[in-house]
Amino acid sequence: MSKTVSRLKSSKKVIEKIIHTTPMKSYIPAGMAIPGPPLGPQLGQRGVNIAAFCKDFNEKTKDIKEGIPIPCKISLNPDRTYTLIMINPPISYYVKQAAGLDRGAMKNGSEVAGIISLKHVYEIAKIKSQDHLYDCVPMQKICADVIHSAFTCGVKVVPRVTEQEIARLQDQRKVVVEQQIAELEEKRQAKLLRTA
Repeated sequence: MSKTVSRLKSSKKVIEKIIHTTPMKSYIPAGMAIPGPPLGPQLGQRGVNIAAFCKDFNEKTKDIKEGIPIPCKISLNPDRTYTLIMINPPISYYVKQAAGLDRGAMKNGSEVAGIISLKHVYEIAKIKSQDHLYDCVPMQKICADVIHSAFTCGVKVVPRVTEQEIARLQDQRKVVVEQQIAELEEKRQAKLLRTA
């Protein structure tokens, strides 16, 4: 009886390979993958060689501007190898870049953080159409997604935009952003006082 139990235990050790069926999805800054948190622990839990992954990712993204968020899908194989699929940065990143913003609006719909033209929308849609997610999607639907993403960032889409309009809006926006940052800091300080 004890021999069969020990055989079962030893056979379990051989069979116990962790198979991760769902791929890990993460945004990793281009050229800045490091073994530390938050990426290192996520990969370590799944049994991936963290140093090799960081080196591979940084090598693949060396031609991209450093710090751009790259959506990655990492599929893991039972033999501890991985498949890395990278796509273009998210639509919101491109919308904020086109509008010249560091941060979007806190209250979308009632606050305008920036302005982009329909030409910007089309150019962003052209870039995103290269992603495998938008393989058979018509350009009109991709443009609608870009416009929706612009709305959620607080960016207004207009037929044409001039440099003077952008400069005027950015000057007005600086005051609003400073007020919002001050309000957030007050709330943070009040919360710290309550917990102390």
